[in-house]
Amino acid sequence: MINNPYLRLFTAFAIFFIIAACLLVPPESFAESQPLNGVPRVLPPDVSAQSAIVIEQVTGKILYEKNGRQKVYPASTTKIVTALLAIESGSLDRVFPVPGSAVGVEGSSIYLAAGEKISLRDLVYGLMLRSGNDAAKAISCLIDRSTEAFVQKMNERVRSMGAMDTHFVNPSGLFDENHYTTAYDMAIIAREAMKNHEFKAIAGAKSWVADREEGKYRHFYNKNKVVFEYSGGTGIKIGYTKRSGRTLVASSERNGMELICVVMNAPNWFNDSYKLMDYAFECFEMSKIIEGQRVLKAIPVNSGNKDHVFVGPKDPIMLPLRKGVTEKLEVVYRLPTNVRAPVRRWQEAGTLELYVSGEYLCSHPLYYLEDIDGVAM
Repeated sequence: MINNPYLRLFTAFAIFFIIAACLLVPPESFAESQPLNGVPRVLPPDVSAQSAIVIEQVTGKILYEKNGRQKVYPASTTKIVTALLAIESGSLDRVFPVPGSAVGVEGSSIYLAAGEKISLRDLVYGLMLRSGNDAAKAISCLIDRSTEAFVQKMNERVRSMGAMDTHFVNPSGLFDENHYTTAYDMAIIAREAMKNHEFKAIAGAKSWVADREEGKYRHFYNKNKVVFEYSGGTGIKIGYTKRSGRTLVASSERNGMELICVVMNAPNWFNDSYKLMDYAFECFEMSKIIEGQRVLKAIPVNSGNKDHVFVGPKDPIMLPLRKGVTEKLEVVYRLPTNVRAPVRRWQEAGTLELYVSGEYLCSHPLYYLEDIDGVAM
């Protein structure tokens, strides 16, 4: 028992302030502040999107996912595939007359006229920056014998990427019950498209001036605010129909890490994307797993001036790993048991597969690191 009245008063105040301080700390702040291997834990943000995903561009590793395999309607993010096929045709600088069927197409437009001469490059810029449905229709007719044949190629192309839950019925993304995808598939598609340097330049352009007659719609400004607003934003495509809602595929790069973010049926599409990419950049970083040109294996050589040849990666192998967390990495080599001379440096030898915590992540090519000449027997 405390007899000193001053001490009793001091003790009462101290207890009051301790209780008040505890009541003022919200549960969320306490949860977020818990260290994980010395690094504060950051919780994923809440987003308005029906489905969403964030992947790292180089490896395809999933960094965030919400209903990523759920069926959704892509709207104009469809045009990523339309643009990629146009670019892969190798005819960007060819000038075509606009077919009549491309004039007056429903929805957003670059106001094409029947018979107008325009380059495929200008059509692709109009497709990606202004989301022209007429440009999509024109591209489909110019690249293939019909829109139906072009759409078949779209479906074949995305299946070759591994997007198995996607099906298109038109080149623009106009709503149709049989025109669907998933956030996961759209991330796969966007990752493949962004590997194409021409596509990446077009998808990330802030504006483009088309080579069209005076009086025609020539100045194309990108509708995708990611390239204007987000620090490190690099592309790629927005979409909207009443049935699909707002859809956005966004990309960005900071500190050597490239992200693909997909939000589908997202009322707050841009804010959702910015929060998810901020989260990924805050929680993950690219880590060097293996140095470039490091000797990893020696393969026996038959009929050579050396009895073995060294194998390794040409460039450093980088992985997106969670900051402050030690993840279990497993390496599996896919290499021949022996090789016959001659062998040349930088000739591909096989692959290295990487698994994180038992789950397949990616593979990297391995190369012979030296020349081995053959010898007469």
